Amino acid sequence: MAGASDGALAVVNWSTHPAEKDYEVNLLRNREPSAHTVEKIGGTSISNTAAVLENVLIGGRKGSALYNRIFVVSAYSGMTDRLLEHKKTGKPGAYARFAGARSRSGLVEAIAEVHREMRRINAEVFGRSPERRVADDFVRDRIEGVCGCLLDLQRLCSYGHFRLEEHLNTVREVLAAQGEAHSSHNTALLLRTLGVEAIFVDMTGWRDEAEISLDERIETALSAIDLGKQLPIITGYSRCPGGLVQFYGRGYTEFTFARIAVLTGAKEAIIHKEYHLSTADPKIVGIERVRTIGHTNYDVADQLSNLEVEAIHPAAAKELRHANIPLRFKNTFEPGDEGTVITRDYVSDTPQAEIITGLRGVYALEFFEQDMVGVNGYDLEILKKLKGYDVRVVTKASNANTITYYLAAAPDVIAPVVQGLEEGFPTADIIAKRVSIVSAIGSDLNLQRLTATAVQALTAACIEILGVHQLMRNVDIIFIVDESRFDDAVRALHRALIEDSRLPLAAQPSSGVER
Repeated sequence: MAGASDGALAVVNWSTHPAEKDYEVNLLRNREPSAHTVEKIGGTSISNTAAVLENVLIGGRKGSALYNRIFVVSAYSGMTDRLLEHKKTGKPGAYARFAGARSRSGLVEAIAEVHREMRRINAEVFGRSPERRVADDFVRDRIEGVCGCLLDLQRLCSYGHFRLEEHLNTVREVLAAQGEAHSSHNTALLLRTLGVEAIFVDMTGWRDEAEISLDERIETALSAIDLGKQLPIITGYSRCPGGLVQFYGRGYTEFTFARIAVLTGAKEAIIHKEYHLSTADPKIVGIERVRTIGHTNYDVADQLSNLEVEAIHPAAAKELRHANIPLRFKNTFEPGDEGTVITRDYVSDTPQAEIITGLRGVYALEFFEQDMVGVNGYDLEILKKLKGYDVRVVTKASNANTITYYLAAAPDVIAPVVQGLEEGFPTADIIAKRVSIVSAIGSDLNLQRLTATAVQALTAACIEILGVHQLMRNVDIIFIVDESRFDDAVRALHRALIEDSRLPLAAQPSSGVER
């Protein structure tokens, strides 16, 4: 598996090791169980090459200490935004411009912008070294291939018998894959220049014709690698039937990472990001006030995902939870900190709030129908209507004749939702109002007077409480407040439930929950 003498990078592609029909799922059958970790490097972290090399990939490791690790790499920060569309603002990237404008010149320019950015990153990573040419040749081959493919598709669909809409999901998958291919190839190439036996594992399905499952692709790619002597650097995107982006959105890298950990029986899954998993967002509360959570469970992780906190995709968490694999969050820029470990069965020794977070700009959709009382299935009929719109129910509350849904949705979606419900339920009164959700979350909130303390803290801060939701499982308490009071509510609850608690402060993190 050593690199070629001309500087070309050793590559493992599943197609060079076709799966046998009776292939057994046991990638590490010749090794001791649970001898390795599977680690994911986030986009912002991998963009800081020097820090990742020093703090994650190499650091003070030598010899065998460099190995028994599998790395799954995200695209460089902002690259997937350029390839698809901006995750938060929706600014069109290459995909959005291709699907929308559908002009030849627009597509060529969009792809050219991506190519220029990739080459700029290559120059930043490799400088004037010979490896820069290898990196540039790699992205040129990918970008020219993608551009040619899309132009051919565009031309084909100019005839009436072919519909471009039928191929857009595939186009999205192909474009997304190029970000992870770029960053993973660069990372493996750079490591090899430093004497590490790194292997670029390309699972994007580039130019292969077979259609195999994600598990088969992982199995065939890793079966040829000796983890004790080689360091696999794997693309965060993997081609599979139906498409990872289609199934998991922008969380596809995390699902790939989790599935690799499960299939290889990792002793621990680790996510390296540019922030700690902290008790609140330090941009709101202040860096001097937050602390690293340290230890929690997958139930808490689910609550964070529901509030769109960028910890881990719920499907990825589910994979790790079912396999009973611990998940560790580490701050790339503080390698000495052990970070936060998430396990299946952890419960804090003392009942306490572990994190204060929430969701801004949620729509409270209040559905009042006097005749609802005593009628079974009313909620189901409303949900059927909501399913036809691009909305997500974050939480809900109800009484005899009123159901309030708290919806995460774009502003331009809500008016059609209300109109559709009014047409389906002409006797109902339906109103929508923007609010914020603020939540105290912990593995054990079964603490006397915790709810009362939280209510007093919000009242003392002159914050009107529009609603309170608390389940008997004692994992979270949700407060509905005015949209403009989100930051104030987070600060008030963090001060009352975490800062003023009698528990000693942990090491101060450099950053916190990212929104």
